[in-house]
Amino acid sequence: MLTSSFRIISIILLFSLWWVSSASGQQRPRALGIQIGVLPTGEHNAITDVKGVRVGHTTLIKDDNVRTGVTAIIPHQGNIFQSKVPAAMYIGNGFGKLIGYSQVEELGNIETPIILTNTLSVWTAANALITYTLDQEENQNVRSVNAVVGETNDGRLNDIRGRHVTESDVIQAINNATEGAVEEGNVGAGTGTIAFSYKGGIGTSSRVLPESLGGYTVGVLVQANFGGVLEINGVPVGQELEQFAFRRQIMEQSDGSCMMVVMTDAPIDARNLKRVAKRAMMGLAKTGGIASNGSGDYVIAVSTAEQIRIPYQSENSSYEGRYLRNSAMSPLFLATIEATEEAIINALFAAETMQGHNKSEAKALPLKQVLRLMKKHKAIK
Repeated sequence: MLTSSFRIISIILLFSLWWVSSASGQQRPRALGIQIGVLPTGEHNAITDVKGVRVGHTTLIKDDNVRTGVTAIIPHQGNIFQSKVPAAMYIGNGFGKLIGYSQVEELGNIETPIILTNTLSVWTAANALITYTLDQEENQNVRSVNAVVGETNDGRLNDIRGRHVTESDVIQAINNATEGAVEEGNVGAGTGTIAFSYKGGIGTSSRVLPESLGGYTVGVLVQANFGGVLEINGVPVGQELEQFAFRRQIMEQSDGSCMMVVMTDAPIDARNLKRVAKRAMMGLAKTGGIASNGSGDYVIAVSTAEQIRIPYQSENSSYEGRYLRNSAMSPLFLATIEATEEAIINALFAAETMQGHNKSEAKALPLKQVLRLMKKHKAIK
């Protein structure tokens, strides 16, 4: 009898903990039965499911007005400057301050970690990346560094004019970078962001292709800070909750930005990585994002495949690499779209209500209401 009572109490306690967790934004959509797309995820459903990729955050929450941070995405564990990775960038809407674009567009590779932060801290972050690169022992003779830094504007919740991010914060995010599960929501570069008029943040997701299609992994990480009319797995959540851009032309701003970073272990050259990057915008669109006039929507796509990395110096005037053909790209396009869509929704589910600069507030997505809507539309497995 005592054992049965103990089991009942344990079940009730576990259910209570589950509900509190989900209500506070800590339960991921997939754990609640919201299955986005048809392809399976990787082990962690994160960009770090791509072998060797690491993510690190520095989160700055101070006093009543500092709500910002840094997120670092590192393609592989070696010296990235000495062993560059094929890359491409795509501009969905160019109202932003993406550092490093022109050289990546010209040469088709990335030679530093990718840093995400707030709009007015991109130059500090670039300086930090230069310091980080020059300080590596193999780079003693390096005289030029193409730092890659993306941003979104967290100026509603954060005292952005105070420029509180320091170079040491950026280096700390790089040094904090690990494989495995990635913290989401109000962390790193997503600390002060807002999406669809709710609290936004960092989100990530992954997809794994079946062996018959190459068995490759695609991972996406987003810094969600943009507007539109929210849809979750096809359900018009923003419309039904009556919270969306231009509603009564008051309150809710549609402008903002979304940085999207795509990593894959598929051997893809820069030309086809550009095609992959374009598909991430389709994932953003599936969440209801509209790439508004004042939105900086950028995608950075990288192949981490070791056999096609680009050495800084070589005795050969050419290099050999086996890349996927155009006809093999479609499954990777689908994986990118699905992972981007889910990464954005993951960011919203993980984010919690936050107060910040000038007593501003961004409320968390109302998960109880959302789950009721998902059940109403039969969008929960």
